[in-house]
Amino acid sequence: MRSTKTIAGLIVGSVIVATLAFSTALAQGPSGAKVANAITPSSPAKPPVVRVSGMDFSFDAPDVIPAGLTEFRFMNKGPSLHHMQIFKLEGGKTVDDLRAALANPGPPPAWVKEVGGPNAPAPGLESNATLMLEPGNYALICFVDIGGPPHFMKGMIRALRVAPSGDASAPTPSVDVTATLFDYGFKLSSPIQAGARTIRVLNGGAQHHEIELIQLAPGASAADFLKWAGKMEGPPPGKPLGGVSGLDVGGSQYFTADFAPGNYALVCFLPDAKDGKLHFMHGMIQQITVN
Repeated sequence: MRSTKTIAGLIVGSVIVATLAFSTALAQGPSGAKVANAITPSSPAKPPVVRVSGMDFSFDAPDVIPAGLTEFRFMNKGPSLHHMQIFKLEGGKTVDDLRAALANPGPPPAWVKEVGGPNAPAPGLESNATLMLEPGNYALICFVDIGGPPHFMKGMIRALRVAPSGDASAPTPSVDVTATLFDYGFKLSSPIQAGARTIRVLNGGAQHHEIELIQLAPGASAADFLKWAGKMEGPPPGKPLGGVSGLDVGGSQYFTADFAPGNYALVCFLPDAKDGKLHFMHGMIQQITVN
């Protein structure tokens, strides 16, 4: 969920809602690296779960996790809107290199790969994303701005190292619906039914895309949300639930949400590679009804 005010052209539209207290316990491993005791070990049927919390303005997360299929659960402690974009830093680059790159205008360098992650839930809510992680250096970063500097400039950027693992990866989740992202829209393999549903998100477009799931307020439409998004003044006509953050071309991952009956909007806020306009301005917003 992005807007236009970051130097890298990667920023999230925002709204302030109520906060909910939440804490994630962390311990120090033998090597001195921080490891989360909230990592649920994998089983033959399920990937490990890595719990991360975001707050004003930091991430509480482990320093090192094992490679393989991984489920991230992101709790937004607020009070601001936050998301958890995951970057893979190639060529031995580090978070310090990323900070230096983000200090300069223009698109991110080629060694930065957008690999998704849980998109923005409203404060007090949790979102999730399941993805395959290869060994290497990564960064967790929040691009939200709320009338000021983007959150990573306030400290909401964190290194994550993915270490080789000798364990076999868990199988990919069972999928209810596949959402294919393209320039500029969303194609669902079938209607989403009420209940807990797992969505496979595939970027089939020619540039990066994301999916932000908005539960529309009673009587509100995607057009109402689009009108609000143009200025982002006043309360939004809907509640952010999460989804999948920015994915490079061909990227895919999974998220699960509990869909109550009603209307929802699917939105991409990423800036266009050609003209810099946010993708929803090109029509990448879609209203769906869940029965």
